[in-house]
Amino acid sequence: MNETALHALARAVIETEASAVTNLLERIDDEFLKACGFLLECKGRIVVIGMGKSGHVGSKIAATLASTGTPAFFVHPAEASHGDLGMIKPIDVVLALSNSGETDEVKLILPVLKRLGVKIVAMTGKPGSTLAEHSDAHIDVSVEKEACPLGLAPTSSTTAALVMGDALAISLLETRGFTREDFARSHPAGQIGRRLLLHIQDVMHTGDEIPSVPMDASISQAIVEMTAKRLGMTAVVDTTGRVAGIYTDGDLRRTLDSGQDPHTMSVSDVMTRGGKSIYPDALVMEATRMMQDHAIQGLLVIDRDGKLVGALNFQDLLRAGVV
Repeated sequence: MNETALHALARAVIETEASAVTNLLERIDDEFLKACGFLLECKGRIVVIGMGKSGHVGSKIAATLASTGTPAFFVHPAEASHGDLGMIKPIDVVLALSNSGETDEVKLILPVLKRLGVKIVAMTGKPGSTLAEHSDAHIDVSVEKEACPLGLAPTSSTTAALVMGDALAISLLETRGFTREDFARSHPAGQIGRRLLLHIQDVMHTGDEIPSVPMDASISQAIVEMTAKRLGMTAVVDTTGRVAGIYTDGDLRRTLDSGQDPHTMSVSDVMTRGGKSIYPDALVMEATRMMQDHAIQGLLVIDRDGKLVGALNFQDLLRAGVV
């Protein structure tokens, strides 16, 4: 094994494909905008077709479109001519991928698509090809060369098509005003969905599980409360139930390091006034961000009047599967 040669070959592949992607910038032209218009105006679904490696890329593009607010699905063009054309309706838009623009299986169904009256958006590497000429909008994804040294295996061309598909999907996402919450609704089973759908009130400790002491409590009483509730902190509340501050394990260590007597000192003298808090209807991802930004392990949950209604720590987020 020649490690120097492998190193050079790998770098050459990345450089070739990076150049192919960079060249796509000049292809964001009137045809790209026309394609976006057809996809945005589509009353049905985006039907993505492609053979071979173009089919694999097309399947991924369809999945990306569907998960970002543009209903889409993939149809294999060979299967389409054996019955799956019934999946395509006149209100749909077809996004056809073919690097050569001359893929037989795609060309075979072009007349049927034309008779259906569907709009055809083509993505090819040959602007003068049959598919390009018979499309309603053509996006040029041609590359100077494949990264394969033989010039045979689809490499740069598939990368360019994939990136252009992402450009379409994200352009549509922004235009539609697609939100994080919309994204989460199509990803309910994953960590992303949980972070965007779960609210603080779904994971926080409530009732007797909330660590809390009055302002005139001693540090010893605060330690007992922290130990009992096992969240590494306790809220310090005033007579109305509003949060006045927070006392944490870290605060306790600093108290002991200072040589102060925990039996005689009031917790209000050493607490962190105010402390970091969050509302119960906030998303758990906001709690994650706050903990990371402020390097803390827990948060108090308050209502709009500042009254204590819950508490949570980083372990709660781990158990909920959001970090």
